[in-house]
Amino acid sequence: MEATVAERGQITLPKEARDALGLKKGTKLLVQVENGRIVLRKDMSGAISKLRGMYKLPPGMTTDDMMRELRGRAPADPVEE
Repeated sequence: MEATVAERGQITLPKEARDALGLKKGTKLLVQVENGRIVLRKDMSGAISKLRGMYKLPPGMTTDDMMRELRGRAPADPVEE
């Protein structure tokens, strides 16, 4: 894939790249320069903020309990015999 820098410094991302990342008009991208390369990343901070507070744990359940239920025993958990 290839893109050309326009007079005002703008580029158009190829449709294939936009589709692969689900980029739509208005999607925020993070721009970083790493080892002489431009790296674009989809900004996911807004998505996480929207989810915060949407889900409540059942009464009496801790976050650790929920994580064990989802992932299984953690390496630091005591072994049950």
